[in-house]
Amino acid sequence: MDSADIRIVLVAPSHPGNIGAAARAMKNMALSELLLVRPRQFPHPEATARASGAGDVLGRARVVGSLGEALRGCGFIAAATAREREQHFRVMEVREAAARIVAEAHSGPAAVVFGAERTGLTNEELEAAHTLLRIPASEAYPSLNLAMAVQLVAYELFRARQPGAALTAADGAPLAAAGEMQRLYAHFARVLEEIEFHDRTESGTHLMARIRRFLQRAELDQNEVNILRGILTAVQNRRRHAGEGQR
Repeated sequence: MDSADIRIVLVAPSHPGNIGAAARAMKNMALSELLLVRPRQFPHPEATARASGAGDVLGRARVVGSLGEALRGCGFIAAATAREREQHFRVMEVREAAARIVAEAHSGPAAVVFGAERTGLTNEELEAAHTLLRIPASEAYPSLNLAMAVQLVAYELFRARQPGAALTAADGAPLAAAGEMQRLYAHFARVLEEIEFHDRTESGTHLMARIRRFLQRAELDQNEVNILRGILTAVQNRRRHAGEGQR
């Protein structure tokens, strides 16, 4: 496994110093793939100064316009968050998550996603993850600085990559890439609209979010995605044929 098989993704970082410090933390722990989603200020002299010897990691950092672009080609995705949003999400503590990330990275690129300093990750951004990653901290003050959180996660990833470290991987084929999952969700949404299957909850707005969450927890491989999309296509074709027969 190459260090580039694990991506560190920072979504909308607002302080350039945190970007530089994150790059330094990554180099300390032999990670090299840094992606920045809509950074407020980058490149920036403060980022360069805080990188302090990790200019190569900072210089290779890729700036992208969306989380989907940052996760393109990734299989397993973990999202770091301190918020109390456990419902419908799998949650793993950082050490357990690091072992899983390293194991999955042997099959294809994996990613750890961090949110903006003040707001963290949105619910929509969390839905791209297979698991939430939690760093144990004081209940009185669990919020960590962004660069500090990256350092702790990078350290656990480094430990998990050492010879003899215990890895916890899912059985079977590599996970479907993030882009394939997004196409599955778009296909699902189209079919639900075509068959007029709507959310029966009081708010009536959470059906697709719930579908996304349970399918992320299921950790589908590419063959399983193909099966589901084949079923959805068959539903669409049957409806078209039924409609033609009624003319």
